[in-house]
Amino acid sequence: MRTLAYGAWPSPIDAVLAAAHDGRPDDVGFVGDEVWWTAPRPTEGGRRALVRRHPDGTEEPVLPSPWNVRSRVIEYGGRPWAAVTTDAGPLVVFVNFADQRLYAYRPGGAEPRPLTPVSPVGGGLRWVEPQPRPERAEVWCVLEEFTGDGPTDVRRLPVAVPLDGSAADDRDKLRELTGERHRFVTGPRVSPDGRRAAWLAWDHPRMPWDGTELIVADIGPDGTFRDARTAAGGPEESIAQVDWAPDGALLYASDRTGWWNLYRDGRPLCARDEEFGGPLWKLGQRWFAPLDSGLIAVLHGRGAPVLGILDPETGEVVDAAGPWTEFAPTLAAHGERIAGVGAGAHSGYEVVELDALPHARTSSRGGTPSARARVIGAPHEDVVDPAYYPRPEIRTFTGPDGRDIHAHLYPPHHPGCRAPDGALPPYVIWAHGGPTTRSPLVLDLEIAYFTSRGIGVAEVNYGGSSGHGREYRNRLREQWGVVDVEDCAAVALALAEEGTADRRRLAVRGGSAGGWTSAASLATTDVYACGTVIYPILDLTGWGTGETHDFESQYLESLIGPYADVPGRYAERSPAEHADRVTAPFLLLQGLDDVICPPVQCERFLARMAGRGVPHAYLTFEGEGHGFRRAETMVRALEAELSLYAQVFGLDPQGIPTLELTR
Repeated sequence: MRTLAYGAWPSPIDAVLAAAHDGRPDDVGFVGDEVWWTAPRPTEGGRRALVRRHPDGTEEPVLPSPWNVRSRVIEYGGRPWAAVTTDAGPLVVFVNFADQRLYAYRPGGAEPRPLTPVSPVGGGLRWVEPQPRPERAEVWCVLEEFTGDGPTDVRRLPVAVPLDGSAADDRDKLRELTGERHRFVTGPRVSPDGRRAAWLAWDHPRMPWDGTELIVADIGPDGTFRDARTAAGGPEESIAQVDWAPDGALLYASDRTGWWNLYRDGRPLCARDEEFGGPLWKLGQRWFAPLDSGLIAVLHGRGAPVLGILDPETGEVVDAAGPWTEFAPTLAAHGERIAGVGAGAHSGYEVVELDALPHARTSSRGGTPSARARVIGAPHEDVVDPAYYPRPEIRTFTGPDGRDIHAHLYPPHHPGCRAPDGALPPYVIWAHGGPTTRSPLVLDLEIAYFTSRGIGVAEVNYGGSSGHGREYRNRLREQWGVVDVEDCAAVALALAEEGTADRRRLAVRGGSAGGWTSAASLATTDVYACGTVIYPILDLTGWGTGETHDFESQYLESLIGPYADVPGRYAERSPAEHADRVTAPFLLLQGLDDVICPPVQCERFLARMAGRGVPHAYLTFEGEGHGFRRAETMVRALEAELSLYAQVFGLDPQGIPTLELTR
């Protein structure tokens, strides 16, 4: 055991390694007996590949580079592919990121052929949640159609696309399934008898976690939706997901009690103060999946969601046994087989399968046997000795007014190094994006990059985060820039006061909404010695009046307050309006193709910082949007961040390029 200063510990986890393992599998689905999913490819330009697992267990990309299976609907996208089995093999329908067209493809056959046309208007035509309907020779999906050049000149509705390619050059061949009733819709779920469809809808200024409507319609002989009516939901009730039970009952996750719980035709199935759903950031996210037996695969919990099987007759849940402490909202089911994506504190995300048949309807009658799951795809591999992985702690801190603040603590950890007696480590407070989401407790090599060098990390699920009920989420209503900043500061100061962190060496960092929290923290507190601000929101007035995309264009109405009523609050909370208060060094990281938090936000802030003598750096990246996807970008960003901390905290990391700070 060597004695070295914090920040000087040698680590095998470099930025290249961390970047290569960024991202996770997603969009899991069954194609016959096979399981398919999308997977990140940071070293292939950041594309998402479609991967299939053959019955013998081998994995194979369905499409070669540069095909990128990813949708831009509501910019955050959603489920971009679907497939059906035919006598000629699987028929895949997918969205290609580059042109956002819908394509059909038979693996091993000719090149993918386009099914949808190109529009020169605004952002064109975009597609998500494709559902092949071979009996009608169509694929049903959500269309996002731009009607003008502005980001909010857009309409969305369910549409039928001919599978024969006749609409590839003819917009008139697209068949609209229902009239345009709502600003936002999810893909229609068709009942087992094919006679009804159900989907979710909502309108500005609500976000889907504020209030949605569950719409049910009859499907006419011509395949159009008729007599659409609201079956559940409303302005203050969020329906996160809807589906059908095998017997035709309507299943949905609603937070009408303050927690997203499951309902069957309006009857609660498992009333608990925990979440069986979550914030709908991508269309097609699935927290539950009905099985042929009538059982339901569910993700549930407080904070971290875990995989279980719910018996709707008894309300009991049997959780899957295994090392996974966190599951992503991408469940799929086929018969009694369940597939999902899980991770743990010491393992990355991997594709997991569970067979529900051995314990179908036995949990309430013969004890509570565990449901054993197994890894079937994208298996976690220890690319370094796991002794270098962080050892996270789940903590609850006390904030202003005695409120609870949930956090994950990652102390510095190294198998062969310790700090000198009496030394305290630097800590970086991580503020997640959203802000209506949460930080998962999973192995993240980006965190290990810091902790293995002697720098602690604390992820703060500040008030407003998901996973802890509507009351906790609502703490941020009209309080963004206040509660999030206070909660992060409370955790940072508590760590210093308890002797865990060095009070003089605290930093804050975050991306997107977390970038906002980081910048606001630098502008309104003296807690931090420096900060890293990644593709942030910095000017609320600009962002809320036309500088962002449609989905979040009125998010601030609830986070800050109605602009028409409180315009002064938008300026009062904005870091760009208070650049004169920022005195700590900072690093700004920005993708130049970002349409959610565009570069003008950073440029406006930097213009107001000019001449103030505050050390800072501004790094921009061509070809990157909201969320870095390319390996070379992530390497540059991570090394620059470490260099900032090294210069401000007086650390001596080895082999890291020095970030040039200007004044």
